[in-house]
Amino acid sequence: MRAVVWGAILLAVLAQTSARGWGGPHCDITRAALATLPDWEKQLLRDEAVPLGNRYCLIPDEVHKDKANRKFAMMDSQPGAVYLVILHLPGTPTENYEVLRYFLDKAIGALRAGQMGDAARFAGTIAHVLEDWGCPAHSVPGDNMFTLFKQFLLPPPSYRYAPLHGPIENGRLDIDLGNYSPRLLGVSADEAAFHLLHRVQQATVNARAQVVPIIQGLYAGDSNAVAAAQLKAATFDAMVVADALHTILCLGAQTIEPRAAESLRTVDLSAQNPLEAVNLFMPQTAFFSKPYWGHPTTGVIGTNGVPLRLNVTEHGHVVTKQFADGIGTGTRSVLTYLVPEGVYSRFTAQVGLHAELGTHGCVLFEVMGNGRSLVKLGPIRGDKPAATVDVALAGVTNLQLITSSAGSDGSGNYAIWAEPRLVKDTHNTP
Repeated sequence: MRAVVWGAILLAVLAQTSARGWGGPHCDITRAALATLPDWEKQLLRDEAVPLGNRYCLIPDEVHKDKANRKFAMMDSQPGAVYLVILHLPGTPTENYEVLRYFLDKAIGALRAGQMGDAARFAGTIAHVLEDWGCPAHSVPGDNMFTLFKQFLLPPPSYRYAPLHGPIENGRLDIDLGNYSPRLLGVSADEAAFHLLHRVQQATVNARAQVVPIIQGLYAGDSNAVAAAQLKAATFDAMVVADALHTILCLGAQTIEPRAAESLRTVDLSAQNPLEAVNLFMPQTAFFSKPYWGHPTTGVIGTNGVPLRLNVTEHGHVVTKQFADGIGTGTRSVLTYLVPEGVYSRFTAQVGLHAELGTHGCVLFEVMGNGRSLVKLGPIRGDKPAATVDVALAGVTNLQLITSSAGSDGSGNYAIWAEPRLVKDTHNTP
């Protein structure tokens, strides 16, 4: 019976073709995400699945004409603001986190209050935001596909004056996520927003990789090439939207699988984007630390991608250990990370200088939380084993990892933050 009900709902969704924003793909993406949900979540949505896939995901685009639903795309922090640009073009990571946290909290709260219609509308706004932030036409900061890329890729006469925004995002796509299983992103709105921010940042970077192929396809009149590149972006978007919808329904229904919650107990901070990478790449101002063009790297160190190796003490002996996860940087380096309030209890890492490259270095490591020093380690010299960092994060929402030269000329300061982790208390994991 459940399969029959959902099948009827899905056919009704597919029969309706209203689409705007990303172009046709807005609804295509949301419907593809809905199709991946477990049966119990589809049953929970029931009659709201059709409008979520066909109308609610368009609410932020239609706030001026859809007065009945515009409140589901407005924020208490901006009373009276009907059209919020940030729901279409991403802001800073901190601003984006607050947007995601706000609408996740609204959707979850409405579901827990038995207001499924409101919950689905807030979920539609979240879907729209994620889809726009992961759209190729919205992925390049400061351009929005109107002028800049015409300087990199000179257009033919037919595109000389035409904005590229619309052609890049418009179309209809057949998105099939196959057996994709949506991920639980958190056991609270704060935690879910943190992980969802990371997921949509991945979608933005993925979308950027499709921009040039799409433009080249447009210039060449190759609609198949355009659609293929659009599909790569839209497919990733659909997976992110599926994760968000799954998380909303799990938290709203207060049904969380223990294994899924356990998988969220730690976070590899080296996989996160520091706040200094406002537009998901490090600014040139971060490149002026020795011993190399010292922008931080993950999983390796230096411009040649040298594996992360530290001398560490194990069982009373100093041994050289290679780490898969970590951040390699020079001095001075400041990396700032957003930490969701009340989610993680500790930050841990092993810090030191690269076992071969850093033998002549001397570095001071410091961890700061909300502008307050949590721990200072060093000076650590290149001929000494790594030190262990383990600090409490009570009240910390802004975490900084700082490396400074401690007397050397910096040429040997190949500093490593190995296995940097945000860690929950075990008893806080459901």
